[in-house]
Parts: sequence; structure tokens; C-alpha cells
Amino acid sequence: MKKHYEKILWDCDLWVSQVIHFQVTDPSSKFYGGFRDHDGLVEPKYAIFQVTNMTASFLNSQSRYYGSKDIYSRITIALDYIKRGQRENGFFDLINCNFYSGADTAFCLDGLLPAYLYVKRLLENEIESPVQTDMLVPLMDTMEAILIKGGKAMIGSGFHTPNHRWAIASVLQMLTSITGDKSFQKGAEVFMVEFCDCNEDGEYAERSAGGYNLVNNNAMIMLALATGDDSYYEPVKRNLNMMLTYIEPDQSIFTNNSTRQDRGVKVYPVGYYLEYLYMGIIFENETFLKAACSIMNIAEEKQISMEGFLIHFMLMPRLLEFEYETCGLLTDYCRYYKDSGIVRLRRGGYSASILNGSPTFLFFQHGDFSVSMKIGAGFCEHRYFTAQSITSVSETGGFQLKETKTGWYYLPFDEPQDTTDWWKMDHTKRDKLYGPDMIFDIVIEEAENGIDVKIKTEGIDRAPLRVELAFDGGCRLESEHFIAEGVKGGGMVAKAGTVTATKGKYAITAGPGFGEHNYVAGKFGSQNRSSECFTVYFTDFTCFEHTVSLRAVPAAY
Repeated sequence: MKKHYEKILWDCDLWVSQVIHFQVTDPSSKFYGGFRDHDGLVEPKYAIFQVTNMTASFLNSQSRYYGSKDIYSRITIALDYIKRGQRENGFFDLINCNFYSGADTAFCLDGLLPAYLYVKRLLENEIESPVQTDMLVPLMDTMEAILIKGGKAMIGSGFHTPNHRWAIASVLQMLTSITGDKSFQKGAEVFMVEFCDCNEDGEYAERSAGGYNLVNNNAMIMLALATGDDSYYEPVKRNLNMMLTYIEPDQSIFTNNSTRQDRGVKVYPVGYYLEYLYMGIIFENETFLKAACSIMNIAEEKQISMEGFLIHFMLMPRLLEFEYETCGLLTDYCRYYKDSGIVRLRRGGYSASILNGSPTFLFFQHGDFSVSMKIGAGFCEHRYFTAQSITSVSETGGFQLKETKTGWYYLPFDEPQDTTDWWKMDHTKRDKLYGPDMIFDIVIEEAENGIDVKIKTEGIDRAPLRVELAFDGGCRLESEHFIAEGVKGGGMVAKAGTVTATKGKYAITAGPGFGEHNYVAGKFGSQNRSSECFTVYFTDFTCFEHTVSLRAVPAAY
């Protein structure tokens, strides 16, 4: 992929030219050799990724930094800083969160391994060396010492989250393949007893399409390479196939069902580039190759740097030699991932996502403009409709979401308690009086250029409910009765008619509206109105039946 390689090389050189200005070059500083990040923090993990990028440029004959003595010096002092920053027992810290951390040590070593492997191959004459051996030996020796020390620390270490297990295990197995030390393998096998958490849909437990999928896929690929066991590629295949249905019309990734910090974050799929390319080549999978080409186009269009992939192209010349130019991402599908509790619908320029178990149960996006839907209630301790199930409606091709909210009241104790202090009483021993119920029955069906959301409420009557439609802030809203600026954090009740919200080239219509009350803040415990959106409310009292139609339409201006 020569064209891709040229961009990656350019990006890496540009990255190096910028990041060197953030290196601490004062020998009297305890951070000497490290790099300040955007928060002003200096830590070994950040330095490691800069070392790898600088090493790639320094050893690449087509780089402007090829053989640069200045860059070599910067790599050397950075490695010295990393070595000083490594704990005596081998651990690295994530200084704003985790200390003596096996997982963060794994992430650090994973970032250093590609640079180490390339230098090692140069010294073993597997690759023609572009610089003198006496320059390479100190680099390799320092990198190797860091890797071995960190590997020993990870044996028997702990973790916090699912992906941590595979990050640790994959690095330990890679160290086994490099050093032949079986203690690393034994350390890895302890974690692998739990088996991979990728389900049949291709979803890992953390549902992190914008972040930890990448960590898990990378770990599985490393395990396959280190052990020679190709079965580790299977979850990667499943996840990459699933991710093809998570690309939004604006080419970002749908992240609103993540359980991690990427939830709701606008992120593009550039991190998946190497995974699609590598898996596409080794398995001759044209769908993956098309995705890789499309992702590179996205990176160019969005001006996203791809600097971190240069060292991998250098390690695997096959990536450079292979040529494929056809692009293509899925744009027409409807998939229900039952285990993950999500429906992903895409019809060209618009998409819809239906979520089980989430107060924000629906997202609709046209181009780069989106709206989300919630139904707010105040019923005993309940505050929002949250689907307990999603069922496919075979007759219409739609999806039914149901929930029954049950009211209750405590009953008096049968006997006096040991205390009169309410907060010290054991209320789990109380009997409860149950009822009434608030019942939601929602059906979402496809329609021309969008979807219809049919909302039916039963059970308790007279309760004020609100449908909350949160449009991206900065839009303009209008109907036959008004024109309003959709400022961030604003909101209004639309009592009738169809509301058209427009932002840039894209518009979404919602309606017909209904407004029987202005009780939109909700009871205490309700979520605050989004500070990044403009919220349109449709309001009524139970019991009712309404259909809210969402349509993707051209912008009027």
C-alpha cells in the first residue's frame, strides 16, 4: 500500500517535528528526556510512544530524520527517562490513575515492542542496517532491559477491566517468543484460563467501539503471532465484521452504547486501519481491505495523523508491497445484536440505533446531524423508560421495546425494632405493598427516509410524561408556527405540528408534536437537560398513544 505508506511516513515525520518541542531537555530536571502532554504531565507511557515514532523516522531511509544525530540523542535521553521512571520492581504507573499497574505496564511494553523488534532485526542482519551498529546496540540493550523488567513485574499482576487481561497476556506471550523464557508463558496462561470475552456478534464485554475494541483486537493478533495459534484471530474477525455496521453517515463510530470513557465521544475509525489491512491481507478478505482503504480516505479527509503505523510498515514489508485500491464501507443494513442489546440500522445517508437497557433508547443521525430520544416519567423511584427487552416484529420488520414499571410502598414492621433511627433500621425486612404499574409498549418501524416511533402507555393514568428529543446544539428549528435558534442547553415544548431541525447540510423532521403540560424538568433524580444539545419536548398524560416520526430531509437553506 505505497500510497498509504507515503501518507503515514509524512505524518510520522510531521509528528516528530512537533513533539520534539515538548521534550524536557534541561538536564537538571527530574523529567529530563520525557515529554509534556497537553495537560503538562510527563510520564513514561507517553514517552514510549514518542520513542517508537522517533525510532521509526530515525531508521527509515525515506524519512527527513534518517540517521539524524539530534533525533538519536533525543531517543537516547528519552529511553534513559523511561528507564528511570520504571519502578524498581518493573511496574509502570498511569500517574493520574493506576500505580504499580500490570495493565499499564503491558500498554507501555506493547508500545515499545515494535521499535525494539525492528532494532533487533537490524542487529541480527535480518534487515540492512542504515546506521552504525555501535549506535543501535545501546538502544536495543536499554529497550530490552525495560521489556524484561516489565515482563517479570506483570507475572502474577492484577487488573481492573476485561481488556487488561488480554493486554498483559499478549505481551507476556510475545516476550516468551522473543526470549524463550517460559516463565513469561506461564504468567500469560494464568490470564488465558478465563477465555476471550468476545461474543458471537463480535462484541467484547466492554462494548467499547471507540477504544477498547482496538486494544482487544491488537492483543488477540499478538497472541496469534506469538503462539502460532490462529484461533486467536477468530474474535478479531467477528469484531471487525461487526464494526462495519457501527460506522455512521458522517464516517464516525457509534459509541453511545459503550460502557467505557468513549461513550458518546465523536471518534473516527482510523485506529482500526492496521487491523483491517493486516487481517484483510492474511485472510484475503476483500471486505476488510475495502474498509482499510476507506479508513485511510477518512484520515485524509479529516486530516487525522496516522503516524503510529510507520513502524509496523517497516516491520512488515508485506504491508508496503501489497496493493489494493478499492474502497467500500457498508451503508445499507439492519442488524440486531441480541447479546449486546442493540439494533444498528443504516440506509445510505441516515442511521438509527436502538438500545436496550438505556434511558436514551434511540439515536437517529442524518449526515453529521443527530437527535436522541428519551421518555421521562416521575413514578415512584422511576425516572425514565428503559427497555427491558427488544423483540423483532417479523410482520413489519420493526422492533418492539417493552417495560413495566411497578410502584410500591413500605408496610410497617410487625414488631418494634431495636432502634427508632430510620437510617439504622433494616428496611430489607419490611414487607411491601406493590402497585400500580406504568406500562410502556414502543414499536419502532422503518418508513421512507426514516423511522416511526409508536408509543403506547397503559396502567396508571394521569401521570405527566415527556418525550425528549435532544438535537445537536447549534441547529435551527422551525415549524409552521415558529423559527428558533437551537442553542446548546436550550429547550422548548412543541405543542403541535412537525418540527424541522437543520444544521449545515442536513435536516431532521420530528412530529407531530403534542404538548399538554410544561413539566419537563422531571422529579429529583432525573437527568439534567443536555448542555450540548437543544431539547424539544412532546408532553402528555398517561394513558396515551402517539406516533413520533423522524425523517432525514434535505436542508432548506
